[in-house]
Amino acid sequence: TDKLGRRALLLVDLIFFVVFAGLTALSWSVVSLITFRFLLGIGIGADYPVASTYITENMPKKLRGRMLVSGFGFQALGALAGAGMGALILFFYPEVHAWRIMLGIAIIPAVIILCFRLTLPESTRWLINKGEHEKASEIANKMTGKQIKIQAFQAAEKASFLDLFTPRYIKRTILTAGTWFIMDIAFYGIGFFTPVILGAMAFSHMGSDFIAKDIASIHGAAFLDIFLVLGVIIATFLVDSWGRIKLQSLGFIGMSVGLFLLAASGLFALHSTSVLILFIGFIVFNITVNMGPNPITFLLPAEVFPTHLRATGHGFAAASGKVGAALGGFMIPFLRAEIGLSQTVCIIAVTCIVGFLITAFLGYEMKGKSLDELSGVQKNMTKAEVNLGNIRADVKRLTTDLTALETSLTKAISQMNKNYKPDFKE
Repeated sequence: TDKLGRRALLLVDLIFFVVFAGLTALSWSVVSLITFRFLLGIGIGADYPVASTYITENMPKKLRGRMLVSGFGFQALGALAGAGMGALILFFYPEVHAWRIMLGIAIIPAVIILCFRLTLPESTRWLINKGEHEKASEIANKMTGKQIKIQAFQAAEKASFLDLFTPRYIKRTILTAGTWFIMDIAFYGIGFFTPVILGAMAFSHMGSDFIAKDIASIHGAAFLDIFLVLGVIIATFLVDSWGRIKLQSLGFIGMSVGLFLLAASGLFALHSTSVLILFIGFIVFNITVNMGPNPITFLLPAEVFPTHLRATGHGFAAASGKVGAALGGFMIPFLRAEIGLSQTVCIIAVTCIVGFLITAFLGYEMKGKSLDELSGVQKNMTKAEVNLGNIRADVKRLTTDLTALETSLTKAISQMNKNYKPDFKE
C-alpha cells in the first residue's frame, strides 16, 4: 500500500473478497475449502491497514478519531449480521448444504463495496509523498470544491519494512504492535471461550445435561455481546475528547479488573453470588475492551506513523495482533487443562497490565493534531534537509517542464517539415 498507493489496494483486497468468497461456496473438498478460506483471509487482513490508512488521510483532525473508531465498530455489526444471516438461511433452507450459501452470500456486500470503492480517488498525501503535486491538487479540488494548489517538498523517504525497527520508529512499533498483540490475546482468548467459561463456572450445576448447558451458555454469551457494541459506542463519542492514550490505558485496566473478577467468582460459596460476580466481570471486560484497546489499537498505527510508512506500520501491528489472537485461542484450553481456568484467566489479566504499562510509558496523545504534526516531518528534518527536499521538487518540476517543451518543439518541427514544400523552379 505504501509502495503502490492506497486506491489500488482498496480495490485488490475487495477482489479477494469477491473471488474467494465465491470459490469457498463452490469448494469440492476440504483442502480446496481451506485453501480458498486462507486466500480470502489475505484479503480480510489486507483491509486493516488499507482502510485505516485511507480514512486517516482523508479526514479532518477533528473527526479523524471518531471516523476511525466508528469505521472499526462496523466489524461488530458485521459479526451480528453474519450470525443473523446464518440463522435466517437455516430457517428457510435447513439442509446440509446450507453452509455453501452462508459462505457464498458474502459476495453481495463485497460487490456493493467494490462498486463504491471504484469511485474513490487516490490519497492526496500519498501523491504528495511521491512528488505528484499536480495530481494531488486536482484531487483536492474535486474533494473540496475549491481551487487548491499544493506546493510541498517531496519527502526523500521510501517505504521499507525494516524502518519500523530503526531507533526513529522502534518506540512507535512497540506501542502499536505490542499493545495490539496483548489486546488480541485477551480479546480472542476470552471471546472464543466465553460459552465454555460460562458452562464451566456459571452453569456447572446442570450436571450432565450438556444440551441444556450449551443452550444456556450460548444465550449468556449473546447477552454479553451487547456490551461489546456498547463499548464501541462509548469509544466513538469519547475518542476525540478524552483522547486515544487515556481510553486505551483505562481500557487495559478495566480488562484486568474484569478478568480478576472472573477468576474470583468461583471463590464465593453461594452459587447465585458466584454467577453475579462472573457476569459483572464479563460485562466490565466487554465494555472496557471495546471502549479502549480494541478500537484504539486499530487507530494508533494509522496516526503515529508518517505517510511513507503508515500502511506498513499498521500492517505489522495488525499482523502482531492476529498472532496474539491465535496464541490466545490455543493457550486457554492448554493452560486450563494444565493449571485450571481461574489461574489461566489471572495470567491473561496480568498481560493486560503489561499492555497498560506499554501504553502509559510509550504513548503520546494525538487528538486534535494534524498528521503533519504527528509524523513530525518538518520537526525531524534539519533546515538543510528541507531545502534539499524543496530543490529536488523544483528540479523534478523543471525536468517535467523541459520534457514537455522538448516534446512540443519536436512536434512543431515535424509539422513544419511536413508543410514545407520547396519551389524547384526557383
